[in-house]
Amino acid sequence: MNIILFTHVHGRPGSLNLSRPRVYLPLSALALVVASLLVFAGYQWGAAGSAGEPGMLADWRADMQAQRRAVEQARRDSEAHLDALALRLGQLQGQVMRLEGLGQRLVAMAKLEKGEFDFASPPPQGGPEQGAAVTSYAVPDFMAELDALSRLLDDREQQLVALESLLLDKELSKRGRPTGRPVRSGWMSSPFGKRTDPFTGRKAWHEGVDFAGKLGSDVLAVAGGVVTWAGKRSGYGLLVEINHGNGYVTRYGHNRELLVKVGDTVQPGQTIAHMGSSGRSTGPHVHFEILRHGKPINPARFVWARR
Repeated sequence: MNIILFTHVHGRPGSLNLSRPRVYLPLSALALVVASLLVFAGYQWGAAGSAGEPGMLADWRADMQAQRRAVEQARRDSEAHLDALALRLGQLQGQVMRLEGLGQRLVAMAKLEKGEFDFASPPPQGGPEQGAAVTSYAVPDFMAELDALSRLLDDREQQLVALESLLLDKELSKRGRPTGRPVRSGWMSSPFGKRTDPFTGRKAWHEGVDFAGKLGSDVLAVAGGVVTWAGKRSGYGLLVEINHGNGYVTRYGHNRELLVKVGDTVQPGQTIAHMGSSGRSTGPHVHFEILRHGKPINPARFVWARR
């Protein structure tokens, strides 16, 4: 192979014959060196690229793991907040249920109209809509509102419990105050105070009143209370004694049969015995006494009062 060279040294072109061994060998060596350099450079570039790629992938994977952990933590935090809200909501619902039950008892005790205080329905509310924008609660504000509502419910519950206690005391006091006659029918055969003793004919003090009636007729409790005596007692025959609280005690003597025992709770108007003539008696009747703080008082003003 011949290569033509153009130079300006002698003004004419020259040629180079590569088929000659003395020219071909140096050029072949140069070409080999250049090729080797190119291969080596490509290898180094590829090695550098392949070495940098795993580092970038590792950083990317680390970022992804960090993001996954952040999302998981956010999910756990959200679940914890929801659990806390659900617990608080359950507590408030329990308080509201107690208040509803207490309110219904107070309505019944105060004998109010059922429609006036209906605890089973939400309270009626209304009013014109305002033009101002309504903003939603933020989580801290919402929790603060729940805490304030809880404190308000606690306060209202304490007030209602105190009111219930007052009404209950008043009701018990009313029920425990002796009122009415101890018999359904009959007549007063002996008054309270001084009288002529039917057995001796002498002046004597009578600490109760006597109601005569039919043998076996009902003897009634004149107030609610607890039976403190049910059995024989000297002079009284078969006796029932009831403690009504507030210092009141009533006694029912000369019975034929007792229908209650010590420790029983009785209601106003309940039949506690059947009329008889047991003990120091001249015929079927009930000896009725009222004691106030241990001292006998005249039952007349209680007997004629309406139950």
